[in-house]
Amino acid sequence: MSDYDLAIIGGGLNGTCIARDAAGRGLRVILIEQGDLGQAASSATPRLIHGDLAELERRHVWRVRATLKERATWMRIAPHLVRPQRFVIPVLAEARPPWLLRAGLLLYDRLAARPKLVGSSAVDLTHHAIGVPLKRPFGTAFDYSDCVVDDARLVVLNAVDAAERGADIRTGARCVRADRGAVWRLAVIDRGQRRVITARALVNSSGAWAASVAETVLRIPPPPAQIVKLSQIIVRRLFDDNHVYSLQNDDQRLIFVSPYERDFTLIGTVPGKFTGDPAIVSASGDEVAYLCRAANRYFRQQIGPSDVIQAIAGANSVPHPPEPFSYRGAITLDDERNRAPLLTILGGDLTGARLRAERAVAKLTPYYPMGSRWTADVPLPGGDFAVGGFAAQVDGATQRWPFLSEREAERLVACYGTRIVDVLGHAQVRSDLGPSFGELTGAEVCYLMDKEWARFPDDILWRRTKLGLSLAVADREALASFMARRTA
Repeated sequence: MSDYDLAIIGGGLNGTCIARDAAGRGLRVILIEQGDLGQAASSATPRLIHGDLAELERRHVWRVRATLKERATWMRIAPHLVRPQRFVIPVLAEARPPWLLRAGLLLYDRLAARPKLVGSSAVDLTHHAIGVPLKRPFGTAFDYSDCVVDDARLVVLNAVDAAERGADIRTGARCVRADRGAVWRLAVIDRGQRRVITARALVNSSGAWAASVAETVLRIPPPPAQIVKLSQIIVRRLFDDNHVYSLQNDDQRLIFVSPYERDFTLIGTVPGKFTGDPAIVSASGDEVAYLCRAANRYFRQQIGPSDVIQAIAGANSVPHPPEPFSYRGAITLDDERNRAPLLTILGGDLTGARLRAERAVAKLTPYYPMGSRWTADVPLPGGDFAVGGFAAQVDGATQRWPFLSEREAERLVACYGTRIVDVLGHAQVRSDLGPSFGELTGAEVCYLMDKEWARFPDDILWRRTKLGLSLAVADREALASFMARRTA
């Protein structure tokens, strides 16, 4: 008998969503991730849960309808992570005409699944706050509703839910060899120790490493794929309101300029082909300059490369040549007679990750007795409150823990939802939470280490939270010492 029913190589969004789905159907699952969860492309996405308005221009109406249905699903199961936001498209004379934008947005509203968001409308920028940061020639805009998400936490909470349903989540573990027979026999280096595990099926969801895993670990021809890169930049906050600006660039791309972590602005994305080691992917100088120019066409406050606080880049494998519905990703099943199944998953957008995992696990149903589909109806950890109930959760947190400021409560609820109680417990005063590292407390750090596989300061500062943008050097050093002592 094998140790596991399903082994998954890769702890990005595809891998963790598959682990959650499969574990909830009763399979014995192990996920093997060589670094941290969501460390690569899954924490460098556009951070949008949306129907992709640009797809309407390509007449992919049913694709937009399907992804808007998934948007509604994410809103229900993760209301702390996936939150509605208003988007605004300033009208540019040389770009799409106003009638086309208005028609597209009206159709977008009609295609939305419940829970529906506030519909689109026309805005006079000369008499509205959202026009204040823009240059004067912009007099008209259209605003509409979509959702933003914390992508890295979405990865982690899928893994948390998978673990609570019995999955074995192994970070800092690397599969170095996989031998295929009636079952898979995997050699894994786990925190420096070599172990051998067996599994009845294997999933290669290693993202940009999919081809190298196929060639060096599985010793089979690589899947037909190419590696693409998405780049974004973070600058100081360019505007005071909470709208996301959808900017029509001169090459017809939509560039999104979003409020980010309260004090910053996120600008992206620019895609491009990538060659080299995915572990050291970075935004090029040309890409940074491109995003600065795109923002400077619209905003009064001009920015340049020297204003960029952080450049974010992530690489991922996508099907090549592109498939007609490549937003779904590519899922292939190799099930040679008398040999254990191999599932390979490539690419796919953020919004479709849950449905993509559901389809992937469904391909394995001939090999296992398993439960039915379930992930669309069960909240992620901390998401067991009503859509639109975020503000009430924040109010409840400030009442229960009066030492929290509203800003602190918003961050904690956005991270943990109703599980904020597991972080703060019965604390009566701030000192009950242990040492402080800026906004972080010892209690939160311990929770992240014990429950969310955080091993190093960067795991906390850049993925479990984004406090690395604002934490002082002394607090970083104190955090590193605290974590080192705790693991000694």
